[in-house]
Amino acid sequence: MFDSLKTKIKELAKSSVIIAEKTLGSCKGQEKKKMAVEYIIKYIPVPAPFKLLISLLLSSFIDDAVEFAVQYMEAEKYE
Repeated sequence: MFDSLKTKIKELAKSSVIIAEKTLGSCKGQEKKKMAVEYIIKYIPVPAPFKLLISLLLSSFIDDAVEFAVQYMEAEKYE
């Protein structure tokens, strides 16, 4: 279960970073990260009562997924 959930979180992280960037623009790194994490938690495919528990259990993974998505997006700019 966690493997498929982690895969979905990675996909959501890419979308969330793009949306945060378009919405907030540059020079607002912490705000964009917060927005991205909130987006992931909102759209994570688990029943609503479990979202908080899953977000707490996987908080470090979610943070890492957002950071990786940011790095991926930055690398895409320079290719």
